[in-house]
Amino acid sequence: MPKVKKTLNIIKHDPWLEPYAAAIEGRHKQYLDKEKELLKGGSKSLVEFANAHNYFGLHREADGSWVFREWAPHATGITLTGDFSGWQEQLRYRLEPLGNGVWELHLPADTLQHGQFYKMIVHWQGGQGERIPAYATRVVQDPVSHMFSAQVWAPEEYVWQVDKFKPDTKPLLIYECHIGMAQEREGVGSYTEFRDKVLPRIAADGYNAIQIMAIQEHPYYGSFGYHVSNFFAASSRFGTPEELKSLIDRAHELGIAVIMDIVHSHAVKNENEGLGRLDGSYDLYFYGDSRRQHPAWDSLCFDYGKNEVIHFLLSNCKFWLEEYHFDGFRFDGVTSMLYYSHGLGQDFGSYNDYYNGGQDTDAITYLTLANKLIHKINPQAITIAEEMSGMPGLALPVKDGGIGFDYRMAMGIPDYWIKTLKEKKDEDWHPTSIFWELTNRRADEKTISYVESHDQALVGDKTVIFRLIDKEMYWHMMVSDDNMTVARGIALHKMIRLVTASLINGGYLNFMGNEFGHPEWIDFPREGNGWSYKYARRQWNLVDNPDLKYKYLNAFDNAMVELISGVYNFQALPIEKLWEKDDDQVLAYKRGNLVFVYNFNPSKSFSGYGILTPPGEYECIMSTDNPAFGGYGNVDETVNHLTIPDPLYTPHGVAWLRLYLPARSAQVFRLKPRRPGRPRKPKA
Repeated sequence: MPKVKKTLNIIKHDPWLEPYAAAIEGRHKQYLDKEKELLKGGSKSLVEFANAHNYFGLHREADGSWVFREWAPHATGITLTGDFSGWQEQLRYRLEPLGNGVWELHLPADTLQHGQFYKMIVHWQGGQGERIPAYATRVVQDPVSHMFSAQVWAPEEYVWQVDKFKPDTKPLLIYECHIGMAQEREGVGSYTEFRDKVLPRIAADGYNAIQIMAIQEHPYYGSFGYHVSNFFAASSRFGTPEELKSLIDRAHELGIAVIMDIVHSHAVKNENEGLGRLDGSYDLYFYGDSRRQHPAWDSLCFDYGKNEVIHFLLSNCKFWLEEYHFDGFRFDGVTSMLYYSHGLGQDFGSYNDYYNGGQDTDAITYLTLANKLIHKINPQAITIAEEMSGMPGLALPVKDGGIGFDYRMAMGIPDYWIKTLKEKKDEDWHPTSIFWELTNRRADEKTISYVESHDQALVGDKTVIFRLIDKEMYWHMMVSDDNMTVARGIALHKMIRLVTASLINGGYLNFMGNEFGHPEWIDFPREGNGWSYKYARRQWNLVDNPDLKYKYLNAFDNAMVELISGVYNFQALPIEKLWEKDDDQVLAYKRGNLVFVYNFNPSKSFSGYGILTPPGEYECIMSTDNPAFGGYGNVDETVNHLTIPDPLYTPHGVAWLRLYLPARSAQVFRLKPRRPGRPRKPKA
């Protein structure tokens, strides 16, 4: 009998995708075929295949000797050079070709010492150049010459205090951070400073994950870590590999998962520091034609169709998971990978935009393989896609025809809030629009919702608090100062965060310092600002100062995170809209036994305002107007509210919950469990 073709679940669950079944099934087949092709070399699985980092690069053998290997098929000769050779080419350090573009060098145990610096001098037809090995795990910048070199790194093995860690993802509450700018002083922060000074704050704030930017080595600090040069090297400007491991270890002790912001979407153009023309050719890791250079990012684009590139990138995923115990990755720039156009100038207004032949199926295949590999290595691993086009299936399991990410970033939400703050008067904030925007997502894919990330805080843009309060922040944030601009800003800052965080279907993200309304923007040292670190730091003293109002926003964020994390699987609870009235600017919805009520009206407070809810007794468990959160205390949170039955609605199982709703405030109510009644005496 002929085999019956099985329809992938992605198509079964979304009938609108049926016209594109051939494209979806074709992509899935390409992934399956590529996996088989990669394993033809003898590897039994992707986990075994992704071991390039254990073969290439510098390694110490069991007998103490050294072996160094590099893949450089265009090279005519390679010599290892460093302070051990006076930075001169010597015959004893010349690599031998093994075939298939692989070069190898064996050295006695006493040749290299921990801490020594080295590079390769690569010769090719018609030229030569200094290069850093592609698989270098430690790369350091000379403070005088500013040149980068690889470093022999062979200390005593780090002893992990937490060997196995299981992230809490129900819900996932992410604190996005950057090691270098996490410190108070003007300068570059360290892994150790972050471990000792910032991690305790994050734990106290209640977040159960950190997402760390700029881990992979990058030559230009101001690139925010997105122009990576050395993919296997943890940035040395923040400290040593062991200090990073200690940071991750401590986070795990505190119950905090550690997600790495990984960049596989492009690479820095630099040839002396990065992969560009490593062996003199233009197409070793990157495209050799017009696709080589990213049109918007001034960087190089990987050729995901080459098995050697897939080998390199998959091994990179495995390396960070196993060597550093990261709990997963946020893949940067996924939209750029998915499309030949990099998503530039496209609206993505219909399904046809995802299946019109403009998609890079090689990149889609790589991302699918990466997700499968990551979850095979660690089934608890977290993968997040930074993707704005909305391609269906991105955050669906591979077996269902998806690309395999656990979450996708809800990138439209911060854009929506910025547009609202920039273009709409307070009187025009419509609950119907807010609710639709925050819940408009694919039902079968989990998202990470957020008001603002690092993107919204970069120089040239403004944080939400700065859009709300602007220059008044510099003069009127004293507790004793009752400035109306500040009062409005604090009130809306809380409401925007609460409505966003409480409508998640996967996780919530906050960027470092925004929980307390960190003022100003982020501006890394550059020529245009005189190489200043003034805005590349976090002013923790503001939230620690009891005389300033920043403490109110921090207290509210703590309470909000505690509320959401205190309900197991909060993100999976159904969302039931109870009330929305644009002319009043009132919104109410229910999740589990919690009811969230918002009055976005800038001037009208409502007394006895009716919301239709399940009948019962409700207690107020949070009010944004609480004085502890910088409010005015207009809500008596000690009063419980009994619903009032209405014959018209009783058959529908709802009754009126009458509430006082101050202007620009939100309240959260919990339905109290019913007391068991006295058992009736059975009839004779």
